[in-house]
Amino acid sequence: MSVLLTLCVALLPLATPGRGAQQWEPCTDLRPLDILAEAVPPDSAAGGVRVTRVQGVRGLQLSAASPHAMSFPASRIFVRCDLFPEEFSIVVTLKVPNLPPKKNEYLLAVVAEDRDALLLGLRYSPTQLHFLFLREDSAGAWQTRVSFRSPTLMDSQWHTLVLAVSEGSFSLTMDCGLPVDVVADVPFPATLSMQGARFFIGSRRRTKGLFTGLLRQLVLLPGSDATPRLCPCRNAEFALLSIPRILRGFTGKPEENEVLRYPYETDMKVTLGSRPPCTKLEDAQFWFDASRRGLYLCVGSEWVSVLAAEEKLDYVEEHQSLFTNSETLGIEVFVIPEAGLFVATANRKTTSAIYKWTDGKFASYQNIRTHQAQSWRHFTIGKRIFLAVANFEPNEKGQEFSVIYKWSQRKLRFTPYQRVPTHSARDWEAFQVAGEHFLAVANHREGDNHNINSVIYKWNPRTRLFETNQTIATSGAYDWEFFTVGPYSFLAVANAFNGTSTKVLSHLYVWLVGSFQLFQSFQTFGAADWEVFRIGERTFLAVANSHSYDVEMQVQNDSYVINSVIYELNVSAQAFVKFQEVLTCSALDWEFFSVGEDYFLVVANSFDGKTFSVNSIIYRWQGYEGFVAMHSLPTFGCRDWEAFRTAAGAYLIYSSAKEPLSRVLRLRTG
Repeated sequence: MSVLLTLCVALLPLATPGRGAQQWEPCTDLRPLDILAEAVPPDSAAGGVRVTRVQGVRGLQLSAASPHAMSFPASRIFVRCDLFPEEFSIVVTLKVPNLPPKKNEYLLAVVAEDRDALLLGLRYSPTQLHFLFLREDSAGAWQTRVSFRSPTLMDSQWHTLVLAVSEGSFSLTMDCGLPVDVVADVPFPATLSMQGARFFIGSRRRTKGLFTGLLRQLVLLPGSDATPRLCPCRNAEFALLSIPRILRGFTGKPEENEVLRYPYETDMKVTLGSRPPCTKLEDAQFWFDASRRGLYLCVGSEWVSVLAAEEKLDYVEEHQSLFTNSETLGIEVFVIPEAGLFVATANRKTTSAIYKWTDGKFASYQNIRTHQAQSWRHFTIGKRIFLAVANFEPNEKGQEFSVIYKWSQRKLRFTPYQRVPTHSARDWEAFQVAGEHFLAVANHREGDNHNINSVIYKWNPRTRLFETNQTIATSGAYDWEFFTVGPYSFLAVANAFNGTSTKVLSHLYVWLVGSFQLFQSFQTFGAADWEVFRIGERTFLAVANSHSYDVEMQVQNDSYVINSVIYELNVSAQAFVKFQEVLTCSALDWEFFSVGEDYFLVVANSFDGKTFSVNSIIYRWQGYEGFVAMHSLPTFGCRDWEAFRTAAGAYLIYSSAKEPLSRVLRLRTG
C-alpha cells in the first residue's frame, strides 16, 4: 500500500477576496471505525442478535436477526463528505460454518437504497473470499469482484482477516500470516459516493445470503493497512483493533449486567479434581480447583482463571533438601500423563537421577549412567515421550556422545533410544516448526577449540530417528532457546567463550525458507542462558552473563559481578532492544514464573569472585519500574532454577554445581 494516503475530501469553496479557502478534511475520521458496534441494536428486542461463547471467546450470532436490524446509514460515519476512502483496510474476526457448494454468505454490504445497488461488499463461499465494489464512469456502471482462493476459513476455528485496499492493489492477511496479494485490472474507485447508502452487517439487505456464523470484529480503517497495528500478535486469530463492548474480554464477568440485554448461550462442562489437560478436546470447558478455590476456563492450551481467590507471593520457605548423587549442573521438571510429576538431575559424576513427586516430596525413581551430564530436555512426539541428556565428557572408551531416552509404558522407566555424536554438549532444545520436530544441541568445545559447529537435528518419521538438518557456527555454546512471535520462529544461542575472551556475540536466528538465518546479534559476557517470557502482549528475552574475561587482561575478582540484560521486542524496529540491566554474580540461569497476576524472574547467582555462597534474587515485575528485587535467597554455587506447580501449590527448585544437594522451595501465598 502506498505510503502516501489518498483521502477523499470535500470540495473546497472558491476563495474570495479577503477570505481564504477552507482547509480540506477527510470524509471520515482516520481512526478505526467499529462497524459492528455501530450496527449492534441497543437491545435484543430490536432483532434477534445473540451473544454466544465458543472456545472461550464471545461472538455475535446474526442469523436470527432481520437484515435491517443489523444496519445503519452511511451518513453516520461519513460526516464531512459522501466519498468512500480510496485506501483503507477492513478487519474481520469470525468463525464460519461449513457451507454447501456454491453457497455464498455476506459479511458486509454497503447498498444504495434508492436503486438497491451494491456499492461495496465482502462475502465468502466454501473456497473463496470475495471483495466486490461498484465502478462507474461515463460509459456506465459495472460490478467488479476481487477473489482470494482458499482462505481455509471453514475449520471450526476463529480467524482474523485483514483486507487492505490501495487503488488496484488488494491484499488479504489471515491470522498475521503471509499476505496474499492481488493486482486487479480495475482499481478501486477514487470517488465511490456513499450518498443515500446504508451499511448492512451479515447480509445484503435481504434474507438470501445471511451470515450464519459468529462475528466478533468488523472494523473499517480509512487511509492505511491495519496489519502493522495488529501483527505480530501472540493470539493472531484474535488480533484486536476494536470490538463492541458486549464482546470484550476472553473470560470473566460481563461488564455490569450488559450481557443480560442480549440472549446469551454457552455450553458448560465443569471438571473437578486435579489439574486436567487443556487441549482442543477440553476447549471452552471449565475446571474447578478446590484446593485453590478457583474456577478456570480452557482457552487454547492454557487454563485461564475466571474466578479465584487472589493469590499473592508472601514469602519463600524451604520445603525439601534433595540429596543428589553428586553436584548437579542442570535440572528438568516434567509431567508424564498417568505417571506423575518428575525431576531429572544432570550430575557431574557418572550417575544422574530421576526423582518422582511422591507424598508431597521428590523421591528417588531411576538412575541413569551419564558422563558429566550438563542438562536434560523432556519433549514429546505424538504419544512418544523422550528425555535427552547433554554429556560433557567422553565415556571410558573415549567415545563422545549424548543420549536420547524414551519412556517405556511397559517398564515405566526411560530406556536408551538413540546416541547422538556431540562435543562437550551443554544443552538440548526441543521444538516444532511447521509441524516438524527438531532438536538443537549446544556443542561447547572440541578439545581446546571453542569455535565449532552446533547442530540442529530433525526427526525423520520414516526411520523414527533424529538426523542432521543444519549446522550453526558457535563459540563455546552454552544454551539454546526457541520461541515464536506470531507466525515467526526464533532460536537464540548463548555463546560463552571464543578461546580468548568471554566478550563474544550471541546470536538470534529466525526460521526462513527451511532453515535458521541470522536475525540479530547481542554483545554478551560468558552468556550461559537465554530466557524468553511474555507479559501481556510484550515479549522479553533475558541473558545471563557469567564472566567478563580476556586472556590479555589481568583477571580481577569483580569480573564475575557484571550486568545481565533483559531485552524487549520492539515490533516497529523489528529487533530486540535493551530494556533493563540487572547486576548479577556470575549468573548461570534465569527462570520466569507467575503467582496469581504477578510476574517474577529468579536468577541463579553462582560466584562473586570470592565465594560460592551467594544470594540468588527473585525480581518482581512492577510495570514502568521493570523488575525490582523482592526476595534474597541463600544459595551455594547455584546453577539452575525450575518453577513448578502441584495441587498443593507453587514451588521452585534449584541445583548446586558445588555440592550434592538441591533444594525445593515453597512459594507461600497470602
